[in-house]
Amino acid sequence: MKVAALQMVSTPRVEDNLAAAGRLVAQAAAQGCELAVLPEYFCLMGQKDTDKLAVREAPGQGPIQAFLAATAREHGLWLVGGTLPLVARDEARVLNTSLAFSPSGECVARYDKIHLFRFDNGRDRFDEARTIEPGREPAVFTLRARDGREWRVGMSICYDLRFPELYRRLGADLLLVPSAFTWTTGQAHWEALLRARAIENLAYVLAPAQGGTHENGRRTWGHSLACDPWGQLLAVRDEDGEGLVVADLDATRLADVRRQLPALEHRVL
Repeated sequence: MKVAALQMVSTPRVEDNLAAAGRLVAQAAAQGCELAVLPEYFCLMGQKDTDKLAVREAPGQGPIQAFLAATAREHGLWLVGGTLPLVARDEARVLNTSLAFSPSGECVARYDKIHLFRFDNGRDRFDEARTIEPGREPAVFTLRARDGREWRVGMSICYDLRFPELYRRLGADLLLVPSAFTWTTGQAHWEALLRARAIENLAYVLAPAQGGTHENGRRTWGHSLACDPWGQLLAVRDEDGEGLVVADLDATRLADVRRQLPALEHRVL
């Protein structure tokens, strides 16, 4: 199965970001991809954290979700919408939500980001909990590929990557990690963490990221990538800016690795 991680440099304007996302999904479809995954905050990288409150949507309603459904249907592929802001219980915050759509445009899975990023090194300061309400439940969906094979797909978002217990719960064949890693933390840990999650879970990993300098001054690490269940890189984008990382996932390779090294069966704790 051919898949694509879509790298973006999102702006404070939803309409511009949806246009960019549409271009990238069309490119993925033209290359024969069955699954395309957008990065975290694909629809908005605001001038300030509270900007996301103005574009939040109710589940199943709103232009961002309508775009995702229509785009999946138009190109006949599975589409995971990085993250978008959905209404939360707290009026002052949103849920940072990843939605998966089938080729028919049906929303088949929803994951609200559980772990909220906080970082302060004296220069860079981030605290997602000020404007985001944490999710509570992991999410997995079944993707039926064109060859009839079924893939168990586990959903996660960015900072979740530092919490391996979440990925154990997912029990997935393919782990999705739409992200907006900072330049500082990405340079230090991005690839190492992604490869570790692949190795630990004997699973493919697909990680689309924000990558570049945004209008709000934030610089994101990018380096969108795909790696196999042995932790080997299949493809990586080594430059800033929007673009695609395309990789072929092999179900036979997955089964062989798990048969040769049955570590998942050897778990004790």
